[in-house]
Amino acid sequence: MTRAIGIIAAAAIILLFATLMIVIMPSMQTQTRSHPSEGLKSYSEQALRGRAVYVSLGCVYCHSQQPRDPAQAPDGIRGWGRPSVPGDYSYDNPHLLGTMRTGPDLLNIGARQPSVDWHLAHLYNPRAMVPGSTMPAYPFLFEVMEEKSASDVELKLPEAFSPGHRLIAKPDALDLVQYLRELDRTYSVKIIPTLDKSAPAATEAQP
Repeated sequence: MTRAIGIIAAAAIILLFATLMIVIMPSMQTQTRSHPSEGLKSYSEQALRGRAVYVSLGCVYCHSQQPRDPAQAPDGIRGWGRPSVPGDYSYDNPHLLGTMRTGPDLLNIGARQPSVDWHLAHLYNPRAMVPGSTMPAYPFLFEVMEEKSASDVELKLPEAFSPGHRLIAKPDALDLVQYLRELDRTYSVKIIPTLDKSAPAATEAQP
């Protein structure tokens, strides 16, 4: 009986320590460093609506928003940007870091691809813009219209993928595209060195 109590107590201590190190400490560190990075802009109202669309479509299940350190992944070589820092997420509540990378990291997609027309075409038919893409199409974000008003945004596709009729982007499509265009963390920040003893001291990370 005494031995069983000792085992249970040891297990409880291990669980408590793991919770402290994995959950509580990172949360406290994030809160103390949550001030916005210099150069970070808050999201526009349209982008915030687009962020909700991003979540509702499940984009976070296939895309991350956390470029990693070169020691972990060649994200810089891939063109995804410098390693992210806590201040990059000051206006993200909750954050959308993601864990899967079926598609590319999107934290800097606004800098890599600022074109509204490109994003709309990519949402309607990803293969039209990226051959071999496994991303699902979202044609329901568009509607067929015989005539368009001055405020309507018409979908522009390569001729080979033209549906043969006029398609207009719905508000959700435009909001989502604005959110993607505002994902831009290409300003310079100070990177905290890793625990690797061979790693250099903190440096200014360039876009």
